[in-house]
Amino acid sequence: MVVLESDSELSQGDEAPAFELPAADGNTYALADFVEHEALLIVFTCNHCPYAEAKVDELNHLASAYDDLAVVGINPNDAGEYPDDSYERMQERVEAGEIQFTAYLRDESQAVAREYGAVCTPDPFLFENDGGTFRLAFHSRLDDAMNPDAEPERYEMREAVEALLAGEEIPIEATPSQGCSIKWTEE
Repeated sequence: MVVLESDSELSQGDEAPAFELPAADGNTYALADFVEHEALLIVFTCNHCPYAEAKVDELNHLASAYDDLAVVGINPNDAGEYPDDSYERMQERVEAGEIQFTAYLRDESQAVAREYGAVCTPDPFLFENDGGTFRLAFHSRLDDAMNPDAEPERYEMREAVEALLAGEEIPIEATPSQGCSIKWTEE
């Protein structure tokens, strides 16, 4: 397991790169499918990484606590090398109620992860809906618990979401997320 810090080239105000990906619920979703929400949290995540697993409950909470926020998990990992990250395993977790995000998408080609500059799981990007265009508002960790066994003291993404939805400045500095490296396919 290689632990990396998030380091995307997307900057605040940048438009979210478009995508169209299959979801664990059997549907296909595009970026435009979330336009009815005021905010969009895209998190590159997976099923096998202990860092990502430690944040599932928080992501489920964010998805259920804020009606105007869409929480979209995107799994880009190489399922050939990491079978727990397969589309079928994603479906099982959604059907079992373990994953309750707005959508849990499979990025098998890894093109979306590359376009966003995602490097680790979890790697969260919070976007604001600006008249139908999602613009990056905050690229930071979900909370201050940087190890899978640690308990968070501050839920930073909750604070960012609440400020964004209230039309206020986000009151915290961005801190890179930390997690397992994305498992890229051999090219």
